Amino acid sequence: MCLAIPALVVAIDALNATVDLAGVRKDISIALVPEVVIGDYVIVHVGFAIGVVDPDEALRTLALFAELDAHAGRVASPGIAK
Repeated sequence: MCLAIPALVVAIDALNATVDLAGVRKDISIALVPEVVIGDYVIVHVGFAIGVVDPDEALRTLALFAELDAHAGRVASPGIAK
């Protein structure tokens, strides 16, 4: 399964950008969305920005991922001891 997640654009250099993914900086291509500016949230998939996201929607999505991550530590799969 592949996930595309929102990330905050913090720097741009030609058709490349640096994004912040939960505190981790990653260099990505913005060739598919060259209109991106610093401060935009983009959907990142396999190293490419594939779309620009509304900031409120991006923050809601990131909050859901954080909630899922926090919950994952409390849920054990059947037959697996913690």
